[in-house]
Amino acid sequence: MVKRSSLQLDRVFRALADPTRREILLRVARADRTVAELSEPFAISPPAVSRHLKILENAGILQRVRSGKHHRFNMNPRPLAEVRTTLEQLTTFWLQRLDELETFLDQEKEKSSTKQKIK
Repeated sequence: MVKRSSLQLDRVFRALADPTRREILLRVARADRTVAELSEPFAISPPAVSRHLKILENAGILQRVRSGKHHRFNMNPRPLAEVRTTLEQLTTFWLQRLDELETFLDQEKEKSSTKQKIK
């Protein structure tokens, strides 16, 4: 069975995969924004921006704060910290594997060199 945190991590990666959503995140990271403020710089419809915001909310990266008719968005950095931890673990894993490969190749080269000298 897939862990709940794994499903959440998948949502975060999907949310970050889109350049418009990444730009929205950068804007919200600087200051809380309304939907109208977030729609301004994009050449897409307000409903399209709302769909992007919903994806970011479902990933847990953005939080909607309602104040009467106005909705403001602020950033929740916790899911991004989980992404960072995952990427660090993967980086450590692959660096270790590459080091092991390098060691293996060096040993094979040494064996080959030794065989050449014996002939």
